Amino acid sequence: MAQNKKRIRRDKDIPEMAAADFAGAKKLRTAMPKVVETMKRGRGRPKSPAPKQRVSLRLDPRIVAGWKATGEGWQSRVNDVLAAALPKRGRK
Repeated sequence: MAQNKKRIRRDKDIPEMAAADFAGAKKLRTAMPKVVETMKRGRGRPKSPAPKQRVSLRLDPRIVAGWKATGEGWQSRVNDVLAAALPKRGRK
């Protein structure tokens, strides 16, 4: 423990907290309720109301290479083209 004390660098702008500081501390949900509310969402990307479905599809290698050559987001562009090509009675 004594070795760790040597590595601690004192910072005049951020003094070490004393027992009285901890005693007077407020809970985060009391001091910053808006921050706590945004934290309730959880980690990661929010759940989509209409998530995409994973499928396995065999395509000609030239087709895949051609779409990949169009750059990032090529899968979304394939999705858009397929959606536009849906038969009229199959559209929702």
